[in-house]
Amino acid sequence: MKNFNQHLITRRCFLGASLAASAGLMSRVSGAEETQLEPIIDIHQHTNYHKRNNAQLIAHQKAMGVTRTILLPAGSSVDRKSTNGGKYNGLGGVGAGGNETVLAVARQFPKEFSFGVNEVTDLPEASAEINKYLDLGAIIIGEQKFTVECDSPESQKLYALATEHNVPILLHFQHGSFNEGFERFHKMLEKFPKTMFIGHAQTWWANIDKNHTDQNVLYPKGKVTAGGLTDKYLTDYPNMFADMSAGSGLNSLLRDEDHTRGFLDRHQNKILYGSDCSDAIGMGATCQGSQTISAIRRLSPTKAIERKILYENAKKLFRFAD
Repeated sequence: MKNFNQHLITRRCFLGASLAASAGLMSRVSGAEETQLEPIIDIHQHTNYHKRNNAQLIAHQKAMGVTRTILLPAGSSVDRKSTNGGKYNGLGGVGAGGNETVLAVARQFPKEFSFGVNEVTDLPEASAEINKYLDLGAIIIGEQKFTVECDSPESQKLYALATEHNVPILLHFQHGSFNEGFERFHKMLEKFPKTMFIGHAQTWWANIDKNHTDQNVLYPKGKVTAGGLTDKYLTDYPNMFADMSAGSGLNSLLRDEDHTRGFLDRHQNKILYGSDCSDAIGMGATCQGSQTISAIRRLSPTKAIERKILYENAKKLFRFAD
């Protein structure tokens, strides 16, 4: 792991990256009501993602029009069942940077970046490590992406810790890999009513559909029948929120656009924009994050709902000042 100082970026690099991205940002904007002055909060990005460096990360976020980014770190690199013998280190093997890397960027650019804290769920020292960074100003726990049951005793310790510090906890639900037992998660929502949970990833978004029965299908296509587990969790529990990021989130938006409009309307106060994309461009066909922004703008039933999803819901949940 590189030391803290190696992850600091010069202001000159930041300004250069910003200028390089500005032309792309202007071309992305369409319509008089959609300008680059409209703020966007991205609740889900990573340092070192697939070897993307910090300057590229900054340019990427600028190109998408993001004005504040929450950086989510990986946990420790360890050889345990919960990390699939180390294969899932770096958040599922994508090379995401750890706690010290996100702290470094957020400390250097506090207006543009905030940071979370993470640790392998079942490490004995997990609570101590998370407490350390919460005391340093982390505003979220996650992303929790480890091979554990979502209602395991170790997971519940972290849910209680999130309540104690009044910060959300973000969970990557992926059948067969991470945070297993999605069908039982309602018990955690009931047991920890003051914990703010954010759901993310394949199993979370596949279960918008009431007819989704084969949990091995992680990117389902076709028409959606409202009333799936995800829909119910968002409807029935005030402490449940949705992270719109990654290919799974984009797939859920595009697979049945008629359903999407109703879903965005129904859960307009619960959905948060996240990108979770690893490209270094921030626009075009290779950038899933910018495609998600475009889909939200196009499919939101009203401008007010669009602004909630892209900015206002995250601003309220994370208590960002104007």
